[in-house]
Amino acid sequence: MTSFFRTALLSTALTLTSFAAQAETVLNMASWLPPAHPIVSDALTNYAKKVEEASEGRVKLNILSAPLAPPPGQYDLAVNGVADIAYGVQGYTPGRFKTASITEGPFLGTSATVTSVAYWRTFEKMLRSAGEYDDVKVLAVFTHGPGEAFVKGRDLSNLPSLEGAKIRVGGGLVHEVATALGSVPVEGPSSKTYELLSQKVADGIFFPPESVNFFGLTPLLDQALFVEGGLYNTSFFVVMNKARWESLSDEDKAAIDSVSGEALARQFGQMWDRVDAEGVKAMDGQITIHQATAEQMDFLREKLQPVIDASLEDFSQSGLDGKEALDLLKAEIEKAAAE
Repeated sequence: MTSFFRTALLSTALTLTSFAAQAETVLNMASWLPPAHPIVSDALTNYAKKVEEASEGRVKLNILSAPLAPPPGQYDLAVNGVADIAYGVQGYTPGRFKTASITEGPFLGTSATVTSVAYWRTFEKMLRSAGEYDDVKVLAVFTHGPGEAFVKGRDLSNLPSLEGAKIRVGGGLVHEVATALGSVPVEGPSSKTYELLSQKVADGIFFPPESVNFFGLTPLLDQALFVEGGLYNTSFFVVMNKARWESLSDEDKAAIDSVSGEALARQFGQMWDRVDAEGVKAMDGQITIHQATAEQMDFLREKLQPVIDASLEDFSQSGLDGKEALDLLKAEIEKAAAE
């Protein structure tokens, strides 16, 4: 009898263990940035914890340590199910995500938290209807902090010093911003920036302060120009394979939704604001920061207005009205800032 009960208990334990293993869902998240980058080590790691907590341990995110594709291929990893979840930059695939351009322009705001929350709300109210993300489940869209100008050997207290400078830029509207200021855009992902600067392929960069610090670029630069509201911004996405999303239970979908959307956009924005402040602090005594004067701001607005107008025209090819979308985004920025 004792042997029978022992066998029965062991069998029950094995059955329960097997059931628990089957009940746990692991979602693989593609990552192309170094594991130490704050997007990974801070925002995504905290998101994984929140998903696990919200689902009471039923859903876990596994952030992959090695890239499955170069930065421009991240969205398709999620579309094709190579990864369950992916994050990336819309501007790395020019022309594909036209609605992202309204968040990429100059002078939008000084806080990534505010612009990220406003961007998500604008996405929910208007941008989603363009259908650009219909082949995935969108978990968040967000922005980094205000992008500024950094160079070496040029006096950025004088705006014309940007003319002729080879400036590394990412994708999206920042390319046109650099061109409008007389610079020569040199495109490349953020992970290649040190190489571009150290080999003199680029004279400077347009970057948020965080990235200058994280990628170890401070020794390669000595001047910065900070513009009210930023010279540009960068739009990001976090998306999930649609079939994988549909395979989840309603309970698990609700759990993930509860920590995604605006909550996740806010989390990313707060991370950017924190690490941007740390980046500025790390420049002390090494990079001279010039704050754009009122006269320089007038000059920049005049130079960059045609870029903004052209981006709104391009945006309208999405089937939505560009001016209406930008007005909505600015209204949401004002609301979020007031909060």
